[in-house]
Amino acid sequence: MTPFSILDLSPIPKGGTAAVALRNTLELAQHADGLGYKRYWLAEHHNMPGIASAATSIAIGHVAGGTKNIRVGSGGIMLPNHSPLVIAEQFGTLASLYPDRIDLGLGRAPGTDMMTARALRRNMEESADQFPQDVQELQYLFAPEQAGQAIRAVPGAGLEVPIWLLGSSLFSAQLAAMLGLPFAFASHFAPELLRQALDIYRERFKPSAQLEQPYAMIAANVLAADTDAQARYHFTSQQQSFINLRRGKPTQVPPPLDDIDSYWSPAEKAMVEHSLAVAFIGSMDTIESGLKGLIDALQPDELMITAHIHDQTARLRSIELIAQVRDRLSATSPTGHVADGLASNTQ
Repeated sequence: MTPFSILDLSPIPKGGTAAVALRNTLELAQHADGLGYKRYWLAEHHNMPGIASAATSIAIGHVAGGTKNIRVGSGGIMLPNHSPLVIAEQFGTLASLYPDRIDLGLGRAPGTDMMTARALRRNMEESADQFPQDVQELQYLFAPEQAGQAIRAVPGAGLEVPIWLLGSSLFSAQLAAMLGLPFAFASHFAPELLRQALDIYRERFKPSAQLEQPYAMIAANVLAADTDAQARYHFTSQQQSFINLRRGKPTQVPPPLDDIDSYWSPAEKAMVEHSLAVAFIGSMDTIESGLKGLIDALQPDELMITAHIHDQTARLRSIELIAQVRDRLSATSPTGHVADGLASNTQ
């Protein structure tokens, strides 16, 4: 069985507040916990009117404190925005509060626009280049304290918080393979290099103290509803959000539209459909058919679903139906893999 997990950006619905979004996030996480999802990750984004998870470690604590079994983590922390010591202390604190339930997924993008990156005091010329060394410094800070060690994370030292590398290019795939770390590919918005990145990661993987075999997770846009039409309707919120971001005018998550073609130009439609190509939108039968092909074609060790949905009731219903699809796939194939080929986008 391929485990299913959830990536949440803690969306702020139009007319709502961050407080509403964070309450919704906790409710969704609690529902996911009861439905048997493996992980619940939150992402670091800054200066985004529709995303409430900027202070990601705090949001993780909020979710972990309100759930019981599901692993909670970052998908991810943009490490060049921070010093490794600060992140080690934050996640060491989380791991002390919620033992064996915290993941630290790391990315190297700003998680925002260039102007906001400068406001974060990020050095754009050097910070990304420093990323491999910063990852190794984090590993060192989470390792058991050595005699005479001058700089240590308290809490953090000896907790060996699991580190993941996230990416949408080949760089992180190569680095994850070299360091022997689990790897998650952001195919939910950057599908072009998905297969190549997985191949490189698996072929070049070197066992480490954290991981003996390669472990690859892929992220996909998955939105389920009782009918295909209902799912496509709710997906228009994410499509609008994507267009608004590309127009340089990010907004709170807009309500769905009956006619998305009235909102975008032909060029924008092509751009969105390309960027969101790894998307499975529809009823349970439609989702099941699509995910069968995806899993068989790419053989992921884990699937992380995400969807930017305006309506909280629809969010809760979506992950409920997707959990039923997961159980169907598990019942039809012991490994969760079937031979239907790579499914196309369903929009």
